[in-house]
Amino acid sequence: MAEVVVKNDSEFKQEIKAGSHSFLADVPASEGGSELGPSPHELMLAALGACTSMTVKMYAQRKEWNVTGVEVTLREEKITDPENASRTKPKIVREVKLSGDLTDEQVESLKAIADKCPIHKLLSGATQIDTAVARA
Repeated sequence: MAEVVVKNDSEFKQEIKAGSHSFLADVPASEGGSELGPSPHELMLAALGACTSMTVKMYAQRKEWNVTGVEVTLREEKITDPENASRTKPKIVREVKLSGDLTDEQVESLKAIADKCPIHKLLSGATQIDTAVARA
């Protein structure tokens, strides 16, 4: 399975190593960061967008459908919690734009496939997170 290592210095900037790739995450300057990389929420949305696009493209290729491009736009919103009107909860809005010569039926099928991407399942399912803390 996937493994990612995240280290920080004395600032909010995070050094991320994922396989052979290295990149940074940070928070906006308005929150005390240096804006040297995407925020954790942006990274989470990017993971969902990349997974959605890849899943849709792979499915279309297997079906030999003419999908020439997939663009996924995501945003996180806050909505009123229906169980407690004094609280909000997060909502992710995902828009998928498909390029290519597709029938309405194919578009509907690809919409259903978008919900089957592994990151969508991870975010919308009952994910267990175990935390262990150790001294360096």
